[in-house]
Amino acid sequence: MNEGIIINMAENPRNEIVQAVKHYGKKLFGFVRGRVNSREDAEDILQDVWYQFSNISDIGSLESISGWLFQVARNKITDLYRRQKPVSLDTTFEGDEAINLNLESIFSSDNGNPEWKIFQEVFWEELMHALDELPEKQRQVFMLNELEDFTLQEIADQTGENLKTIISRKGYAVKHLRNRLSYLYNELNH
Repeated sequence: MNEGIIINMAENPRNEIVQAVKHYGKKLFGFVRGRVNSREDAEDILQDVWYQFSNISDIGSLESISGWLFQVARNKITDLYRRQKPVSLDTTFEGDEAINLNLESIFSSDNGNPEWKIFQEVFWEELMHALDELPEKQRQVFMLNELEDFTLQEIADQTGENLKTIISRKGYAVKHLRNRLSYLYNELNH
């Protein structure tokens, strides 16, 4: 953390928020915007992060303001995708390496088992990381189709791309996710 910010923050509690917004606002917005589908979603998430930050009674007690801000932003992004239509891995993982698993069943199940809760969190984080690894156009097609319930034809029409190109991008995304998440599936079934 920048020492100048620590000194300024100690002077005035309201100044803490202003300094944090000035110092981290643009970078935090870029971080969030790169992980959600719309500017509006990014702005909503950022507003929630700043609101939560403003409710901390002793900001000076945070070990790392930037670490806290980015972790809360990650959590808000995860919450956004959890509220949306879950991805059906039954259809995502088809073919020779079929994985009979459904995200809805993973995230809607709350059997009170702490290990299951940890598995859910790890699975969601890994899914988000795997999506982040995709090229932008593949990630966009996958997220629009699976998370926002657009048909592949609607995506093609919206982007002005050929339907076969959209299908190909979705296929590459699915293959990547299959490879990246298969170890979690194996862990779940053992």
